[in-house]
Amino acid sequence: MKKLVPALAVLALTSACVMPPKDVTDEDLLAYDAAVASIGCDLVGESDYLPVELQTGLTREKIVEVGQYKLQTEEVVALEGGGVRLVTGACAPQEA
Repeated sequence: MKKLVPALAVLALTSACVMPPKDVTDEDLLAYDAAVASIGCDLVGESDYLPVELQTGLTREKIVEVGQYKLQTEEVVALEGGGVRLVTGACAPQEA
């Protein structure tokens, strides 16, 4: 049992550490935030993805991977009809 406890602790610690997508830099993550903010904070359809791709230089696949990463880190939230909404920085919800 003693060997199982440290293994579970390592597993819990590993699952808590979310890594950014492969080949995505900190600058890419900042560019993603700025680009998504510039289109109104929601990334849903083609008309949203195209400007984000152009502004960041990232492929559609990388944009989706960054969105999934930010969903895990709670920097975006899933929208009911599909897509995500950035909820940090310029897109942070305003408190009344």
